[in-house]
Amino acid sequence: MTALLIIVEAIILLFLGYVFYGSWLAKQWGIDPTKKTPAVEKEDGVDYVAAKPAVLMGHHFSSIAGAGPINGPIQASVFGWLPVFLWCVIGGIFFGGLQDFGSLFASIRHDGKSVGEIIKDSMGSRAKKLFIIFALLVLILVIASFVNVVAGTFKSDTFGFTTGDAVTGNETTAIISLLFIILAIIYGILTNKLGVKTLPATIIGIAGIVLSVVIGLNVGFAMSRTAWIVVIGIYIAVASLVPVWILLQPRDYLSSFLLYFMMALAVVGIIVTAFTHQATFAIPAVTGWTTKIGTLFPALFITVACGACSGFHSLISTGTSSKQIDNEKNAKAIGYGSMLIESALGIVSLIAVGMVYQKYLDGEFGSPSAAFAAGIGIMFGNEGSGQYKTIYALLTLAVSVFALTSLDTGTRLSRFMFSELFLKEDEATWKDAKGVRMLLAHPLFGTSIMVIIGCVLGGLSLSQIWGLFGAANQLLAGIALLAVAAWLGEVGKNNKMFFIPTVFMLTATLTSLVMTIFKKFAAIGKGEAMWGDYFQLVFALAMAVLAVILVVEGVQTFAKQAKAKKK
Repeated sequence: MTALLIIVEAIILLFLGYVFYGSWLAKQWGIDPTKKTPAVEKEDGVDYVAAKPAVLMGHHFSSIAGAGPINGPIQASVFGWLPVFLWCVIGGIFFGGLQDFGSLFASIRHDGKSVGEIIKDSMGSRAKKLFIIFALLVLILVIASFVNVVAGTFKSDTFGFTTGDAVTGNETTAIISLLFIILAIIYGILTNKLGVKTLPATIIGIAGIVLSVVIGLNVGFAMSRTAWIVVIGIYIAVASLVPVWILLQPRDYLSSFLLYFMMALAVVGIIVTAFTHQATFAIPAVTGWTTKIGTLFPALFITVACGACSGFHSLISTGTSSKQIDNEKNAKAIGYGSMLIESALGIVSLIAVGMVYQKYLDGEFGSPSAAFAAGIGIMFGNEGSGQYKTIYALLTLAVSVFALTSLDTGTRLSRFMFSELFLKEDEATWKDAKGVRMLLAHPLFGTSIMVIIGCVLGGLSLSQIWGLFGAANQLLAGIALLAVAAWLGEVGKNNKMFFIPTVFMLTATLTSLVMTIFKKFAAIGKGEAMWGDYFQLVFALAMAVLAVILVVEGVQTFAKQAKAKKK
């Protein structure tokens, strides 16, 4: 019954946050349904393409979710369910939702451009360049981390097609993911070229998903991890360059139905378990200040990540979603609403691991995602039962699909930012640049560089990448909050709601980075450092220095704004 009370309370609180706080934010900032969005004004058929709200919601939700709201809360469960619950709810409403909604709105008012452009308007061109460099470092970690996850999920010791009982879970996931890509292209053609309406196209798409799953449960495709890394690299490079309506919009939209299904299945399982006692929620309310992943501050707020607040979301909001939104009135649902749904998914993940908590602590699962699938599966049947095996396979598939979704969106974002880094203020695209800058700003060049670096690092399977990603991602959230607050102050709108979240996120993440830096220096001093320790130290130092410079720039901007108001 504890699990049922937790999910009911979370849904009520998140819903109230959306209705009251989300609406208040929209009023404070001046959301204007009559104002044309960049997707309408700058439509180019490639990146600026107006999407139906439901389609864009699917893209945005799938892209920001990935595996984050599943892995993070599960890893943080060692602190107890109460700290994770409170941070997912409070963080989602007042931190993550604020950042996502604010970033999306600010980007809409900046022609659909990145946080870097938002920073330039209030903090200057130097701050813009520094932010882009910082964001690219984060995106390298994003690409490397998700390449590592996806390739690990797909890998097999054999090569070729397998059938019947010989099909492994990895081979099933791989073939269904490939079929998803084909299905997305078909959906994109149906809706954008053949004029099929969203509803009938969606019905066709869902039928295609069911067919893909049926095929995948009976036919698999096997390749080595290295081969999959090469294939994934080629795929994300192509996906970042082709028009959004071909792959990005339809693939993410269709993928979102898997996520909705996964959450609905989990809620049903929680209700059934509450009355049948099929499984028991076994996480203590609070376990203590110090755990195996560190002290509650800052570890909890770094680890939960996407379940409460994530800097990667600001890149999605300002990189792809702001270029596709058809009306400002939908910004609240897409920006703020998606974050709160993700917080709900974080709570679901917390409950899921609670059903298999001792086994999770004993290390019986290879990953948090496996613990999530097992936790939901055991709500419907004992291990070894048909219901358990089917649900386990479907949920593992869903997590892998979302990891790949975040991966191809992240690559597109890196293309935008790489080009922005080398363009002058009067140059709109790479075609306007001169000399070597034309090459550096070319979409193909930036994409190739980011994909190669990301895939090489992902191929190394460095465990340090995940540790860095968490801190860098949350630090990016703090800087994004700072950027939006500075811009709102510049245009005379209320930005006071940003101050506490900004200071808190910057304090927590910089504390984590400093702790990491000291640990790595200590390891080097003792002669115990490996190659990965040096890698983590260099990245942590670079991000900490860039972040401190940007914070100083932000503080100076706020001081100037306050001084101007007094005059």
